[in-house]
Amino acid sequence: MSKPAFATPLAASLALVLAGCAIGPDYQRPVSAGSLPAQYAAARTPSSEPTATVEAEWWKLFHDPMLDRLVADALGRNADLLAAVARMEEADAAMRETGAALLPEVKLEAGATRTRASTTTATPMPPGTPTLRDNRKAALTTAFELDVWGRLRRADEASRAQAMAGRYARDTVRLSVAALVSSSYLGLRALDVQVAAAADSEASYADSLRIMQSRLAAGAVSPLERLQAENALAAARAQTAGLRRQRAQAEHQLALLTGQPDLALAPGDLEQLPVPPVPPPGLPSSLLETRPDVRQAEETLVAANAQIGVVKAALFPTLSLTGSLGSESRALSSLFSTASGAWSAGLGLTMPLLDAGRHAAQVDQATARQRQAAADYQKAVQGAFKDVRDALVSVRENTEAEQAQAARLDAAQQALRVMRARYEAGYSAYAQLLESQRAVDEARQSHAGSRQARLAAAVDLFKALGGGWRAPRL
Repeated sequence: MSKPAFATPLAASLALVLAGCAIGPDYQRPVSAGSLPAQYAAARTPSSEPTATVEAEWWKLFHDPMLDRLVADALGRNADLLAAVARMEEADAAMRETGAALLPEVKLEAGATRTRASTTTATPMPPGTPTLRDNRKAALTTAFELDVWGRLRRADEASRAQAMAGRYARDTVRLSVAALVSSSYLGLRALDVQVAAAADSEASYADSLRIMQSRLAAGAVSPLERLQAENALAAARAQTAGLRRQRAQAEHQLALLTGQPDLALAPGDLEQLPVPPVPPPGLPSSLLETRPDVRQAEETLVAANAQIGVVKAALFPTLSLTGSLGSESRALSSLFSTASGAWSAGLGLTMPLLDAGRHAAQVDQATARQRQAAADYQKAVQGAFKDVRDALVSVRENTEAEQAQAARLDAAQQALRVMRARYEAGYSAYAQLLESQRAVDEARQSHAGSRQARLAAAVDLFKALGGGWRAPRL
């Protein structure tokens, strides 16, 4: 004898009730993408000592009050961050709404009606029956779904995970804003150095031209050398103007990031900013789990996993309790008397029988979304690992590049001093002196750029690590 079609779901439901379980898979963190190394290579640099901890407000390691103020302003005014905070608050409110479904909802219902009965119906009214009838009613009503197999609990689990994902999304934007402000500020300070260097070169070429004009009048130099001096001065002026334009645009970018349209910053010295500490040797790759974007991806996976239980629970009966407690009377004066009391209680059950595979398709969709979220999580972990490796390489190589540029600048300055002495003694042509001066100019510009790149690499490392690191406990 075959069993009824609903016997299997009912039997499974009873088993779940007795076991106190929730339908759907319990979350288990996926194995880290691929086979990530347990540790990163050390990022030691000759001029920085490794450190074990870094403050959460990592930008303060540059010890620049202006940078601190700009980051604080951006974190309080940036439009992208304000939007992320609003989305987080929306997710928190949705979480509270979903959690409320686990508790009974009580409503107050009250009303007054007056009804007139017809006297011309097929069934006549008994003699003496009034045609007008009043009714007063006041009652507390409730409706409550019994979460027998965990549909509401899974929905609450998913909602909480989505709320946490919203928080981590906010933290991701916060980290990105702080990093972008820091990098933009470092770029601005590098341009300050480059503008100052270009202005010095322009002044030097102007002095050379004045001397050249005096010597030309005395017949000591040829017209060609004067033209060379004029060309060098014009080129220096063009370079200075271009750098001033770039500096103004960098300032405008900071104004946008910090929400201050009228921002104006005085020139600063990039060389005064210290190099932040570097990670200690053997930095564990498990630190990736603290990155807000990685944690956001995992919470999204948790929510997708819980949603499988939500849609699976829809295949089983839904039990609900309803009740009402109040009073009902024709007259308001007797509405709350003992005789006017009224109550009701009920138990309801609904269960899908024939849905042409609709619920099964919904389960398949939820399962596919869970696999998508798992793939996104793996991608986030792998991308984070790459970001850290790239940043560590940048810190190391940019440190060496800055040292090489410093040596280049020192050698170029020494060569210029020698060449100037030879020119003044009449042993070298003016073209050779100009070449030495250009070499110094290029070296100064390149050195400022390499310094900025080294500091920016530190910012990239902080961002890649989620804002900092902690040493493993011994």
